[in-house]
Amino acid sequence: MSLHELSRRAFLGSTAQGLGLAALGHLAAADGVRRRPHFAPRVRRVVWLMQTGGPSHVDLFDPKPVLAAREGEELPKEIRGDQRLTTMTAGQKSLALLPARHPFRKWGESGTEISTLLPHIGSIADRVCLVRSMHTEAVNHAPAMTLLLTGHQLPGRPAFGAWTSYGLGSDNEDLPAYVALTSRDRENSCGQLLYDHYWGSGFLPSRLQGVKLHGQGDPVPFLRNPDGIAHEARGEMLVDLARMNRMHEEIVDDPEIASRIAQYELAHRMQTSVPEAVAFGEEPDHVLSMYGPDVHRRGSFAQNCLLARRLLERGVRFVQLMHAGWDQHNNLKTQLAIQCRDTDQPSAALVLDLAQRGLLDDTLVIWGGEFGRTPFCQGSTKNRRYGRDHHGNAYSIWLAGGGVHAGSVFGASDDFGYNPVDRSGNVIRPTKHDPHPDAVHAHDLQATVLHLLGFDHTRLTFRHRGRDFRLTDVHGRVVDGLLA
Repeated sequence: MSLHELSRRAFLGSTAQGLGLAALGHLAAADGVRRRPHFAPRVRRVVWLMQTGGPSHVDLFDPKPVLAAREGEELPKEIRGDQRLTTMTAGQKSLALLPARHPFRKWGESGTEISTLLPHIGSIADRVCLVRSMHTEAVNHAPAMTLLLTGHQLPGRPAFGAWTSYGLGSDNEDLPAYVALTSRDRENSCGQLLYDHYWGSGFLPSRLQGVKLHGQGDPVPFLRNPDGIAHEARGEMLVDLARMNRMHEEIVDDPEIASRIAQYELAHRMQTSVPEAVAFGEEPDHVLSMYGPDVHRRGSFAQNCLLARRLLERGVRFVQLMHAGWDQHNNLKTQLAIQCRDTDQPSAALVLDLAQRGLLDDTLVIWGGEFGRTPFCQGSTKNRRYGRDHHGNAYSIWLAGGGVHAGSVFGASDDFGYNPVDRSGNVIRPTKHDPHPDAVHAHDLQATVLHLLGFDHTRLTFRHRGRDFRLTDVHGRVVDGLLA
């Protein structure tokens, strides 16, 4: 064929052949190491109970008597240092200290102090590793969430669950390896947007992205066959479609075609597996009651927690729950209690349910947000509406399950809950570039979770645009103090 007879489509297809073959070769190599951890894993699956918006650590997990003793006083300048505030409080004339409005108490044999707003989570304190020295440099929701879930503040990189699927695959070929579930409170308070890249595959093959199950309508849109199309007939259509896609793949050598074929086939199998997974009719009353009355409401956090357990026991590797509404800038008095009501009992129930089924020993449960809240007041308590601003210098999360040091507290913050402190009580200001062994950056958490899954975070990489990428970017360390 002469050059002038070559169509644009044919030209692009033929010139892509070399690159396509290289990509397919890399994809084949990647598939060859899947399901082969670098060392013996301590957990096989992860469920991340993501509390989006920033739960207030000083109200829930990190008691600060100094805040009560000095209520209304200004945050000391030496405590704040030169750390930036968001635009919502940077111009505020007063940064008055605001104590927790509900008391703390010691729970379990460990005596871990947790707010009385969270009695069910308090009741499992001896199963929990509470981290009080989490920190992040991001000050707004989307960058902080993107950093925590993908390793970078800008969208475009694979989410944590996609990396897990890339490394381990699925234990059930009829269900996706990675599932995302979203919820918000019944009152529909103002919540953050939950972007698709929070569970996306980035530059990894698209078959590794999280499958979002919807809380209303069909769990997966367009999964049902059109009226008049039998399941067997749809299967025959997919066989023919796969044959056509493979013919196209031979021409253009695009590795995404293989992903497309795999996704079509998985969707066909999910027509049976998903309805079975989301059908709670077989669950006994005593299990349903564990999760609380909201378990019967479609799309609630409680129902998603129960669904997460059903997915995990059916072989799903990574379940990511995202509950919006913790962004309490001016409604702390009312909304904090509502969020605790919605999430406390189901979170504890999931841990206990996994334990009684023998699944907790090799499942990791993570509970927390993208950052915490300021120990000073946004607005004024003299007004009807007030709250707390974003705060990433020091905040709290908790872990439970396989491989973590149960009934323990790791790290601490200063008397104001503003900065991490070392074991001698000295204020530290760690960053991802200058880490400290007593503080946990987002990259450190990522490295530690991958370690529990059996992976050296520096070796779980994917070549993209000429360089090897990893979840932890070029940072991160395994936090031995979190491990049993």
